[in-house]
Amino acid sequence: MPNITQHPQRIFRNRGVEIMLDSDYTKLEEQTLAALDPLWKRYPKAAKMWEALTGDPEVRANWDMADYLTVTKLNYNDHGETHARLVAGNAVLIFDLLHQARIVPDVVRSGAGDEDDSCAVIVAACLLHDIGNQVHRQGHEMIGAMLSLPILDRLMPQIYSDIERRIELRAFILHAIQSHDLNPMPLTFEASLVSLADGTDITKGRGRAAFDLGKVDIHSVSALAIDDVQIAKGEKHPVEITVLMNNSAGIFQIEDTLLRRLLRGSPLAPHVNIIAMTHKDSKSDMRIIEKLSLHNGSFKAE
Repeated sequence: MPNITQHPQRIFRNRGVEIMLDSDYTKLEEQTLAALDPLWKRYPKAAKMWEALTGDPEVRANWDMADYLTVTKLNYNDHGETHARLVAGNAVLIFDLLHQARIVPDVVRSGAGDEDDSCAVIVAACLLHDIGNQVHRQGHEMIGAMLSLPILDRLMPQIYSDIERRIELRAFILHAIQSHDLNPMPLTFEASLVSLADGTDITKGRGRAAFDLGKVDIHSVSALAIDDVQIAKGEKHPVEITVLMNNSAGIFQIEDTLLRRLLRGSPLAPHVNIIAMTHKDSKSDMRIIEKLSLHNGSFKAE
């Protein structure tokens, strides 16, 4: 099983670059990874992919430098190791719910592999999707795919001895990395899921560093309005993503970061519902929003 590293309450995660993460964010990482423990037995190749990438010093160095450039130079939120692991963890949780609903991924449709291989593709793409930020934010998707290529060629033989299968799965990973930010659009189930999972990491813990560094705008303020993101099986959809807000300003973060990844032709749109809610006992909000649910691509009050 993949190891879950315990972290202090507030820590510097990157070697020598002093990027401090909020305690809520590191706690969320631990909770998310703990939720994966029961799932790894179903997806042993995905578990091996997780171990190979998270334990690799080159991958960790890529995370560190991507985080350094985005946080300290652009005042963006976390784009390093914690973000990568949270996105990958959420992606596995979503994948498992879709698998239970018998949604067939493109890796299976194409004949490149089975459901476990599809999950391994998603894990790899999620863990590597943002490493291109170490060169520049602009074009980081294509740069990330290029930087990931030698890493995948070095590590994937540990899991896949068959060259043809390995190259086919590598193609799915690289496509998902390049299209994770919808530029260009994802064309596969796996890429769409990576993009969606990337949009689920929107809690206030991730946005705290950018705000503390002086970025005060709708992006940073709305990020601080998100308390929790919960992924579960829905009553009418295989996947229901519930976003709990402490303030109605969080609706901007939800629409700008999460919702847009379902609206632009995503094959996941029919299978995923998003619910946005404020705390029922909230005293810090004027209760502009109580509960919204997704209907035909738009939020409607319930």
